[in-house]
Amino acid sequence: MRVCGVELAGNDANIALLNLDNGMFLLPDCRTRKMSLQKNATAHELKYFQKSFAQLVQDYKIETIVIRERPMKGKFAGGAIGFKLEAALELLDGVKVIVMPPTEIKAALKDNPIQVEFNETGLKGFQKSAFETALSYMNQHL
Repeated sequence: MRVCGVELAGNDANIALLNLDNGMFLLPDCRTRKMSLQKNATAHELKYFQKSFAQLVQDYKIETIVIRERPMKGKFAGGAIGFKLEAALELLDGVKVIVMPPTEIKAALKDNPIQVEFNETGLKGFQKSAFETALSYMNQHL
């Protein structure tokens, strides 16, 4: 099973790939760690973002995209561009897309803590939430 964890932050989609092979979690190499959208987010740019992400899904044979849910309002609410990015991902064909609430992610990590220090994974700091999102989903679907 290969999962792509996604955290949407501003106009960026931070991503982390996670693979489950014979009961072991693996972090496959990926050509990108972040996909961005320009500030004005025109229809053309959204289509380009969606097409680029679809190509990533195809190239890395991703079965499921798991997006970390963001609140609609309040202090930590997501911005308009982030919701456009989320919609573009949810409308991708040929891949299952899940939106996972942070409370569910936190509970899954509490039940199955990460066995390795994050700084030993080789991922960048901004990918931590995306990695935790993918790991939480996989732990729930073993």
